[in-house]
Amino acid sequence: MTEIRITQDQLRLMSLFEGKTRVAARDCVEDERHDRVIFVVDEGRVAAAIGKGGSSIRAAQNAIKRNVEIVEYAPDPARFVANVLNRKLVSDVRISRREDGSMAATVMVDPAKKALAIGREGRNASKARLLAQRHFGISSVSIESAPAAVQGGMA
Repeated sequence: MTEIRITQDQLRLMSLFEGKTRVAARDCVEDERHDRVIFVVDEGRVAAAIGKGGSSIRAAQNAIKRNVEIVEYAPDPARFVANVLNRKLVSDVRISRREDGSMAATVMVDPAKKALAIGREGRNASKARLLAQRHFGISSVSIESAPAAVQGGMA
C-alpha cells in the first residue's frame, strides 16, 4: 500500500461527507475531469453511506455541490480494483509486476458488459486507474473481455 496524502480541501470534503452519511471516509479524491468527488469507505459501509432510498448520498451531494461516488475499500489490490469497477461486472482481476518493476492490473469482464465496466467516456476505467495508483501503486489498469470458459464471478 502506498502513502496517501490528504489536502485540507479533501479533509473538509471528508468531514462534510461524514456529517451527511454518518460514515467515515478513508480517502477522498476530487476528479475535476469528470466533475465528481470519490470517497473510499471501509468494507461493508457502502450501503450505510448511500442510506435508505439514497437519502444520505443525496444529502452529501447537495452539501458538496458535486457528484459523489462511493467505493468500498479492500486490503487486497485485486478485490479493491473489482470493487472500484463493480464486482458484479468483473469475473477476474490479475495483478502482475512488469519488467520495469511497475505493477499492472488486468480486469476480465463479460464481453457483453465491457462497455458498462469501462463507463461513459471511460469514467469507470479512469476511476479504477486513479484509485489503484493511489492506494496500491498500480500504474496500469486494463479492462479486457473474458473468454466464456473463464467467467464465473469473483468472490
